[in-house]
Amino acid sequence: MAKDVSADNPLNEVGHSLTAAAPRRRLSYDERRAEFVSMAIEFFAQEGFESSTRGLARRLNVTQPLLYRYFPSKDDLIAEVYEAVYVQRWRDEWGRLLADRSRPVRDRMIEFYHAYTDAIFNDDWMRIFLFSGLKGVGIHGQYLGIVRERIIETMLTEMLHERGLAVAPLTEEEIEFGWTMHGGIFYYGVRMLIYKSSVLNNKTFVIESVVDSWLSQIDSIHARARARAEG
Repeated sequence: MAKDVSADNPLNEVGHSLTAAAPRRRLSYDERRAEFVSMAIEFFAQEGFESSTRGLARRLNVTQPLLYRYFPSKDDLIAEVYEAVYVQRWRDEWGRLLADRSRPVRDRMIEFYHAYTDAIFNDDWMRIFLFSGLKGVGIHGQYLGIVRERIIETMLTEMLHERGLAVAPLTEEEIEFGWTMHGGIFYYGVRMLIYKSSVLNNKTFVIESVVDSWLSQIDSIHARARARAEG
């Protein structure tokens, strides 16, 4: 005889279970704040930075005054988005990798760019970065400072050191050349994720081509830049 489950799972008169759903755990202040930041990242990536905190509060299904309890201003929230999307995704081991002179600089650069693009080639990173530049929010400017110091200047220094060439001070021509090379890899991601263009499905080829181009031209760039500086 089949077991009567009504005692285990009583039904109300319209056939719905009367068993109470498990109550949702109450989030701590820090957990709630982190949840808001995570949802704000998605919101800004989709809507851009011109959107109001009122619109964000609606997306979060909370009141605007409650949102301001966690973030006193929109700028405070944007600062947290920058911290989460850009600062926290930077890995300290990348700096150690690029500075490891026990390995050829080409190997270091290729390994770095594989790890770096794995971190930045996603919609929220790309869209927030580009929206920031278009609206003058400032996130892009802060991050470009990190790129120049930690990537471009570091790689130029390592390439010149490996060749026994004078490193300091780096010239603006050398740094601009570095931006050109780095930008080629970045734009590959823009075409793929933002423009939804058909791109070569071979990131390794793109990275190695850019790194080899950088290495093959750095000597002449260095020589011309130093000649102009001395002249």
